Amino acid sequence: MHPIAAADELAEIRAEIARLQSREAELRASLLAAPADMLTGRWHRAEVTEQRVRQFDAALLPREIRENPAFWRESFRMVVRTLPVQARGPRPGWPIRRSGQGAGADRSMH
Repeated sequence: MHPIAAADELAEIRAEIARLQSREAELRASLLAAPADMLTGRWHRAEVTEQRVRQFDAALLPREIRENPAFWRESFRMVVRTLPVQARGPRPGWPIRRSGQGAGADRSMH
């Protein structure tokens, strides 16, 4: 296995996380729309429940409070972005392409 630069690995991990989050959203929508008898798979059962959530909404505060600097705090954080290097092509074999769904689907890389 060839060593991979940290920047390349981070970019690949973030791309895979984004792909997984997109797939999670698709599956969640499908399960929310599914009848109860379609929520059980071979190894897992999805449970759909409704929860009440309390959320603080600062926009409901009077403008004088929202804009008063005494109620604000400033902080700094380090941000790491990954940007493609134009001089080189994409890493061979990346991104991993998965095709098909379900058992028996072709899982080969393209």
